[in-house]
Amino acid sequence: MNPRCALLILIACAISSWAKAEFRAGAVALDVTPKQFPVLVNGGMTSRSATGVTDPIYAKAIVLADGKIEIAIVVVDSCMMPRPMLDEAKALATQRTGIPSNHILVSATHTHTAPSTLGCLGTDADPRYTPYLKGKIAEAIAEAQKRLQPAQAGWNHADAAEFTALRRWVRRPDRIANDPFGNPTVRANMHAGRNWDDVTGESGPEDPDLTMISIQDRKGKPLAILANFSMHYFAGVKAISSDYFGRFASNLGAMLEADESFVGIMSHGCSGDIWRRDYTLRNWTVDPPPKEEQMQIDGYAKGLAERALAGYGKIKHRADLDLAMAETRMTLKYRVPDVGLLQWAKAIVAEMGDRNPKTKTEVYAIEQVILDERQQTEIVLQALRIGDMAITTTPNETYALTGLKLKARSPLSKTMVIELANGGDGYIPPPEQHFLGGYNTWAARSAGLEVQAEPKIVEACLRLLEKVAAKPRRIPLVSQGSAAKVIAELKPVHWWRMDEFEGPIAIDEQGNRDGAYEDGVVFYLEGPISENFTPGQVNRSAHFAGGRLRTRLPKLDKAYTVSLWFWNGMPDNSRTVLGWMFSRGRNHSLKAPGDHLGLDAKGLLLFNDGENSHHGKTTVKRWTWQQVAMVRKSEGIRVYLDGGLEIEAKAKATLQAEDFFIGGRNDNDSNWEGRLDEVAVFDRALTPDEVKKLSPKP
Repeated sequence: MNPRCALLILIACAISSWAKAEFRAGAVALDVTPKQFPVLVNGGMTSRSATGVTDPIYAKAIVLADGKIEIAIVVVDSCMMPRPMLDEAKALATQRTGIPSNHILVSATHTHTAPSTLGCLGTDADPRYTPYLKGKIAEAIAEAQKRLQPAQAGWNHADAAEFTALRRWVRRPDRIANDPFGNPTVRANMHAGRNWDDVTGESGPEDPDLTMISIQDRKGKPLAILANFSMHYFAGVKAISSDYFGRFASNLGAMLEADESFVGIMSHGCSGDIWRRDYTLRNWTVDPPPKEEQMQIDGYAKGLAERALAGYGKIKHRADLDLAMAETRMTLKYRVPDVGLLQWAKAIVAEMGDRNPKTKTEVYAIEQVILDERQQTEIVLQALRIGDMAITTTPNETYALTGLKLKARSPLSKTMVIELANGGDGYIPPPEQHFLGGYNTWAARSAGLEVQAEPKIVEACLRLLEKVAAKPRRIPLVSQGSAAKVIAELKPVHWWRMDEFEGPIAIDEQGNRDGAYEDGVVFYLEGPISENFTPGQVNRSAHFAGGRLRTRLPKLDKAYTVSLWFWNGMPDNSRTVLGWMFSRGRNHSLKAPGDHLGLDAKGLLLFNDGENSHHGKTTVKRWTWQQVAMVRKSEGIRVYLDGGLEIEAKAKATLQAEDFFIGGRNDNDSNWEGRLDEVAVFDRALTPDEVKKLSPKP
């Protein structure tokens, strides 16, 4: 071979090898505190302004390069930012850096004490601050690019369950509240859990994972940490502040003994139904005064940083990382008012004149007019990959369940979900949550997208993740612990594990697909005794709030057994029957003969055949998991609680109805209010010894 050709080949190979191996990173925290006051601040129902600063706010940027492409990630101390403004900021950044706009991710922390750049509810965008921030975002990206240097990165997550909790609770069916339009639609709402007598339980799961992407130089010096956590915001500060997001980052930098060039970032995880207060605990009944609240925020941020630090020490950093990024844009419709609602809204707006809204009714009247004018909007979704680590985004305040769906199904197990990215299109509940109503569902710019927006967004994000990972999404599998194996060994003909992320199909472990959830059921709540059912993962259940799981069992005869785990959400003596958890009888047939199993007003097991009632002996405590089995053998009925016999009675088996219901009765009277799980149906009468096997103890 010609020596010159050989040299050229060696040089080309070296260049190629260098390009593949040269992972670089640069990071900066740019102060974006407003210079002019007062400044409008959004995050509240009506307009408000700030006149001072508690702590500075920042646009924190990371630029990554692998020798082929560059990507930029920016997290801004802001409540929400509109897509058009961010599109303009990205265009400015592209002009200055050459980084394509579809390789730039910009998100908000969701602090409720930052200048408003997005008109929402009663607050307009601040006309002086918005263009200022737009320029600062582009400046931050350019400065981070200047700081690019050889780097390495790694991933870890920590369990921070005690720092987050569900704030959206399901109200009792007799305690439904009115919405801003005067209609009794509020079956679930924020902070309803303050009063335990009003509620039946949380409306969804929480996400306890504090995830981190750590970036160091090649010698191990910390350059940046991009963290992500699902907790809405802390609150309690009235002046401009970065809230707990900024305090977390400062604490983490100090704990790492990093120099001033280190950039700590807390991005916003899926937190639409999440807050810090755990309403399952009677720790305090009212919000503490501002002074006490201020002290608490420091302790909260410090504790969360300590949890991150423990996880940081286990991170394995790598330098051989390549990058990929993909983006899509989607047009979604708004839920616009009908003719009657629009007339109502316009009348209120006309009466207001030019003044700002003062009441919730006035705020939502204005929002109806705006939604009617706009009709639809465009959203931006992204996914990016850093080696074997992935990030995907939503432009909304998504529920914790949405983040759990994306992380469980992502092609890469190391996946972070950043919300309020590339836009601020308000709350986006899963479809089943719309049926329960509440603030997160009231049509406005803060929650106005179509009912099916959430599954569309989830599917689009998964497709983007598949693209950047170059592999298909994962299919979550339910593991089988000892209790699950017992059920399987007893050979049920139907077995609903109730671990679905969504409805309406109720997945039968035996492969049958004819069961369906009605409206009034929410998903993926924590179930009973995880180690006995799903070791290594949280056992999941469904929460019933007036809906049922309905199916047809035409082959079921007079001898059969139903076993299930139940968790009652109704207080004792709140109604004659606290709830029916199982029913066999023709749909809509009032007081029809059949088999009906529930709890009476005292919390005792109750069996009813349409005419006669039989009661158990043991009081079941509210909000505790118990196992029940109902065994029918011809005209003999036996009902067991945790393996012990509670009811033994005679009941005619005159009706062999095909309709079969979990979570309610055939006539929809006093349907179940609470969680159900691991429902197994056997086509024979189980023996007492077999029933005992179905109720393992921790």
